[in-house]
Parts: sequence; structure tokens; C-alpha cells
Amino acid sequence: MADYERGAERGGENRGGYQGEGGDGGNRGGDRGYGYGEREERGGRGGGYRGRYNGGGGGRGGGRKRYRDEDDQDRRPQRRRYEEPLIVKVRKQLLSIAESPLKRVETEVAEIAKTVCDNYDDVELRDSFYDLSLQLVVEQPFKIPFVAAVVMVLNTLKEEMVMQLLERTIKDLNKSIIKGDWRQVKLYMKFLGSLQGLLEGDGVFTILQDFLTKALDLQTENNEETIGPELVKIILLTIPYIMASSATDAHEKAAAMIENTDIIASEPHVLQALVDPYPGDAKDDTIAPVGVLSLLQKQLQAESQNGWELFCLPRPWKMIEPEQQEALTTASRHTLPTIALPEVVNAGPRPLFPELYFSVYANQDVETVPPITDISSCLLRDALVDTINILDYNRNATAKFLIDIDCYFAPDTFVKRATPFDRLRDVEGDRSTWKPEDVAVDAVFSQLFQLPVPEHKLVYYHAVLTESCKIAPAAIAPSLGRAIRFLYRNVDSMDLELSSRFMDWFSHHLSNFGFTWKWTEWIDDVELSDLDPKKAFIIGSLDKEIRLSFAQRIKGTLPPPYQQLITEEKEKDTPDFKFDDPSTPFSAEGQEILALLRKKATEEEIQPVVDRIHALAVEQALPDPLVPSTDAYVTSICYIGSKSLSHVLSCIERCKDRLLAIGPVSPVARRQIITSVMQYWKDQPGIGVNIIDKLLNYTILSPQSVVQWAIGSEGKRLSQSFVYEMVEATVGKVTGRIRQVQLSLRVPGLLEEQKQLIEKTVEMERINMRELGREMDELLTAWANGSKDQEIEMDGREEDRALVRGWGERWLRVFRRKFAVEEAWGVEASRWVAAPEPEVEKVQEAVVGEVKNPEEMKIDADGADGAEYADFEGIN
Repeated sequence: MADYERGAERGGENRGGYQGEGGDGGNRGGDRGYGYGEREERGGRGGGYRGRYNGGGGGRGGGRKRYRDEDDQDRRPQRRRYEEPLIVKVRKQLLSIAESPLKRVETEVAEIAKTVCDNYDDVELRDSFYDLSLQLVVEQPFKIPFVAAVVMVLNTLKEEMVMQLLERTIKDLNKSIIKGDWRQVKLYMKFLGSLQGLLEGDGVFTILQDFLTKALDLQTENNEETIGPELVKIILLTIPYIMASSATDAHEKAAAMIENTDIIASEPHVLQALVDPYPGDAKDDTIAPVGVLSLLQKQLQAESQNGWELFCLPRPWKMIEPEQQEALTTASRHTLPTIALPEVVNAGPRPLFPELYFSVYANQDVETVPPITDISSCLLRDALVDTINILDYNRNATAKFLIDIDCYFAPDTFVKRATPFDRLRDVEGDRSTWKPEDVAVDAVFSQLFQLPVPEHKLVYYHAVLTESCKIAPAAIAPSLGRAIRFLYRNVDSMDLELSSRFMDWFSHHLSNFGFTWKWTEWIDDVELSDLDPKKAFIIGSLDKEIRLSFAQRIKGTLPPPYQQLITEEKEKDTPDFKFDDPSTPFSAEGQEILALLRKKATEEEIQPVVDRIHALAVEQALPDPLVPSTDAYVTSICYIGSKSLSHVLSCIERCKDRLLAIGPVSPVARRQIITSVMQYWKDQPGIGVNIIDKLLNYTILSPQSVVQWAIGSEGKRLSQSFVYEMVEATVGKVTGRIRQVQLSLRVPGLLEEQKQLIEKTVEMERINMRELGREMDELLTAWANGSKDQEIEMDGREEDRALVRGWGERWLRVFRRKFAVEEAWGVEASRWVAAPEPEVEKVQEAVVGEVKNPEEMKIDADGADGAEYADFEGIN
């Protein structure tokens, strides 16, 4: 309805006096046009159907008024006109710059600059423009060249505004350096680099030289530190934006800077081997591990020899009209304010590690993403990754940006969206075959598979891919299908932690799209040994799918050869109570304990039954009588609590005194608790893992007991995904506890006694962590070397022995990295300066609808959509 009203409004204003001069009557006639049934009245303003063709342009003066409408004109109130405030209009224009492929971005740039210049005296509008421009720079990196273009045009109209904006930029840049927010530093530098054409002298190169000097000093002191390489990375990513700017005298300076960075950029970092995604014998279609820093260095060296084409970067400063272009070249230049690098550089809130270039579309028959020899690969990836990680509080906006990536780079960088892979072979000449959806999906996977840890919770990246698939299923689904096939082909050489993340994402994604996948492609792998990484991936994925749905439904989505992997026992809601079988040892006593626990009997009433089990165990010469009694007791708890997690927690709470007493008496019996839980839930191991996690919280189990159970005796457990999940969560509890206590030292106002107590606690927890790490290292080294006694018992199959050794190596690598990361974090934490006392500030009233804390809008770990969308496939 609003569209018709606006049409009538425009008609009355522009054509109201076509037949008569009674334009006011035209307005009244048009204002009554609310819908299809009143075209006659809308026609009165010349804006409706009849007004345009039958000459009803003037209302009173131009057309005959119906008798029945005389009273209506007096009764109906005129609709109040609404004109959007100018500041809102400018904000909308700036926020949406380059988003529409239907608008010429050069026109948008010129309009925004002219509007801001014409209203220079409006202080609110001027300040809003400054703030929003810098906000776009650090929140929507795709738009940096376009914001810079607006500033360049503004420099031809109102140069004092540009100087003020530069001063604000340098002020914010200095703040980011002090905080150690190196991403924001990089984005501000890209923005300043795009403005190099309007800066006097060396401009941005002066700051880059300061960064390089500091990086060389840091690397000289310690070649393992990571701030120096990060500064060099900022330098190398800024240079392309300088060369794509209107500056014409930067070639020699850029070449000299690249030559100077070579000493740091070309040297592999000592920590690089820790984060290799394919430590095994990778297939031919994977990229050999190469650091992003050394890759950038080689790409820029090649680009400097080719005349700095940088064809993917947009040049919105190139105006359509010759006189506008001339004004840009003759506009005033400004001196860039200086920055101040602190003596002690802050590493920032996140630990810095060497970054390797990861791609799931490497070495295809047809290039759908830029090759690593092309500078576009790093430039596109960097802008995408920053956008993904900055907008973590809004997965829908992130997905929209990813889908629209072709709007923000130069024309002809990509092929048309959703172009089928097969048709890429028909692309003529030297035209690009890069698919925008492949480039976007590749960037998300690079963060999902980031080592040692991703920047955000993994479920955020899951959600981004899901939302992207919902927005553009025809484009994204085929891309995801090819990515999955690539990852599956290489799952046996992939880092174990990454294969676990792949399994989690794969099952989660299928759950959002009806659990549909072309399982027939992997039928041959069903016959492999359960120890084979590909078979283990299939088994683990189906287990996780069942957790997200139920066994019968998942079974219905599988081809016949897979049916054997989902047994009838998996379809039962409640597993059988093994002591109901008379042939089970101690069956009578187990049933009696179950009956007593159901009646909520006291421990005094249960103890005689336990004693009877002990006596029978002694008669049968069992090594530890406490083991069978523990088995009966814990299995009964599991059976009673099988209805829900709250049931089992309630039962554990009632029985925790006896359970707590088991561990100190017999470590073997403590491990029996885990065996009993996992044996009862063997067909639904996810529930068992969850219960083990709760028993750790109650301290009924110790981290050592979980590790010994998982990797101490049976080699086949190394291939089971739920066992890795259990151990990873256990180690995470240990390391998380240390970080939690360490972070409490930063609370302002602590007394000296409190600090000493916290430091003592941290040291004790660290000792416990190191002991756990040593024990895991010994056990896993034995599996990796083939010296573990239990390996000899594996049916004499040499193939299975080799597979177990492979699993041992993969486990060993993951947990050595995890403990090394925690040690590095501890060293960094020991250098922290005490937090400053909080300043008392005047509390201001919050504006309604304004988000003061963006953390409040972040996606929750459990908040990803789990709804199923069966109307289209999420993957092809």
C-alpha cells in the first residue's frame, strides 16, 4: 500500500496542474488514494492509472468531481508528509555503498561526498560521517576502498574535512596499537594506504618503516616471538592497497619495502610445524603447507615485476567524468600525522601463531579459487576472514556479505554466481573462472580448520555455512559438496583435531538439511577395517547424526550397505540391563542393588549386597573385588538414569559419597566406573561421554583415570571418535581451570595475600597439567612406536597394527600441541601487567535501542539453528 501512496504523492507534486492550475486539489485527490478501489481519486493527482492517461491532473480545476466524494474530501485528514532527516539519509547511503550491483559505485561515491560537503555546517552530520566512515573501515573491510574513494572526492570539495578525518584515523590507530588489536591496525593501514594519493611525502610508507624497524628489533631479541611477523604481515597487506590507490610515485618505495621485509617473511617460523593441517602423507590435491607470510612475500615480489596489476582490487576513485578525475589529481595533499609505537608492544587478547594457507579447492581441473601464486588469493582471503571474524555477532549479515562478495571487488574478478562447475571449461580466453561462492566457502573452512584454535566457537562457522546455504542454495550447495569430497579424500592424512571438527560440522550441517548426502559415493569404504580413518569417519559421523535425531530416521537415509552400521540396539531408547540375564556374573546381586537404588535405600541397606559381591569375587580369585561391585552399582545408576540426563544426575547426587570413596581405594575400580558407563551406553556413546563429563565435575573421576581408560589398554579406542571427544574435553577442563585461576589475577584491587594464594594455586594446577601431559606422551608414544603390549594381541594382522601406530602418531601430535600452547599461554600470562584501577565515570543514560555491549549479541554455543529444511538440499 505504501508504494501506491508514494506513487500518488509523486504524481500530485509533479503533474498536479496538467489540465488546470488547481494543484492543491490534485494533492487532496491523491492523498485519498489508498488502494486498488480508489483509482479515480488517485488519478486526481496525476499519479494513478487514470490520472496519467485520462488527464485527471488537477483535482478541482482539471476533472469533474463526483457528488458522492464531496463530503469525503472534508472528512478525511491529509496524510502527513515525512521527509527523512539528512543525517539518516547520508548514513544509509554510506552504509549501503557498493552493496547493489544495479548502481554505479562512482555515482554513489560522488553523491555522498557532495551531500556531506554541502552540509559542512551541520556539526552532527559531519561528526556522524567521520565516525561511520571509521566504523565501516574496522567492521566491514570489503568497503575500505569505497570509503577511501568518498574521502578522495571530498578532498576536492572540502579539504579541511579530510585533514580532520586523517587525525581521527591516526588517533584510533594509536589506540589499537596500544591495545594490541592488530586486526584493527591492519584495517586502518589499508584505509590509509588507499588514501596514499592525497598524502604528502612518503605518506603511509613512514608508518610501514616504523613497523618494520620494530619487527626487526623484536625478531633479533627472540626469533620465536610472533608480534614481529604480525607487523610484517600488516606491511605486506597494506602495500597492495597503496599500489591500487591514485598514488603514482609509490613503485620504488614499495619495491624497497618488499626487499627489506624478506629477511623476516621468507624464514619459516619455528612454530609453523605445530599448525600443519596435513602432517601425514597428503594426497596430490592438497597444498603443501606454506605460511601466509612467505606466500605474501613471493606474491608481492612477482607482482612488482608485473607492473602491479592487482586486478581484483576495485578502483572506485576513477571517476566517470573527466573533470572529476582531473580534480582528484590536482587536489591538495595532506601531511599524515605521526604514530607512536610503544617500547613494549602488546601481543593483544589472542595468542598469535603462524598462519598457514588452507584451501579445500586446491589443484582442481579448473581453477575455481585464485591459485597461491596469485596475489588475489591472499587479498581476497584476508578481507573475507576479517569480515567473518568481525561480524561474529550476526551470522545472517556475515552470510549475506559472503554471497555478495562479487560486489566489492573489481568487475570480471569472478564468473557469474552459481555457474555450474562443468560450464567453467567453456569460459573463453583469459577470463577468470573463479567462483565467488567457492572463494567464500574456502575462507569459512580456513577458519573452521584454524590451528591451534579458531578465533570463535566452532558452531559460529557452522551457522555461517548453514545461513549461506539457505540464502543461495543453488550456489553454495554444490560448492559444499566438492569441499566435503576433498576433505574426505584427505581425512587419513589430516590432523586428528581437524578431522574431528570436520566430522562435527558434517553431521551438524546434514541435520539442517534433512540428513541428505550421496552416501553411495563411499560404499566401498564401508568394507574397510574399523581402524581405517575413512571408515572411522563414517562411523563417527553416523553416531553424531543419531545424537541430533534418532537411529531409525538416520537408518532410513542410508543405502543398504550402510544398514549394518546402525544395529537394532541403537534403535532402543533404553539399553537392556545386563544383570537381567542370569548368565551374567553377579546377576542376582546386580538386580538387588537396582531394586534398592530404585527404592532410594540408604547406603547401609546396600552395603550387605556389596559385601556379598566382594565375598564371591574373593572365592573366584578375582584380582580386585571392588571392580565387580562397582560395575553392578554404576550399571544400576545408568539404568535408573536412562530416562534423561536429569534422572542420572539426581541418582549420582544421591550416590556420590560411595562413588567418591572408590577412587582413593582402587584406581582400577575408578576406571571401572568409566567402563561400566560406556559399556551400558555402548550403542549411544554420546550419552556416555556426557555422563563421564559430569562425573569429572563431581571429582568422582580424575583426569588421569579418564586418560588411562581411553588410551592405556586398547588400541582400537584410538580410532573411536567419542573416545577422542572424551579425552579432548578432559584435557580442556584441566587447561581451562588454569586459565580461569590465572585470569583472576587481573581483577583490580586484590590484596597481596590473595595474589599469593592465586599464584600458588596456578603453580599447583600447572604441575598437575604437566604430569598429565607426560603420562599421555608416554602412553601415546608407545602406541606410535608399536611397543605397546596390547598391540600384539590384534589378531596378528599387520595392517591393523600399522593403522594403530598411525592413530598413535595422530593423537600424539594433537596433544603435544595442546600442552605446548598452554605452556606458551602461561609464559605470556606471566608477563601481564596488573590491571589498572577502574575510573569512576559519570553514568549516562543508554539510548533506547542502542547496543552498548556487542558481546550481548554474540551467538550462543548452543544457539545454532537445528531446524531441518527438507525443501532443498544443503549439499550436492
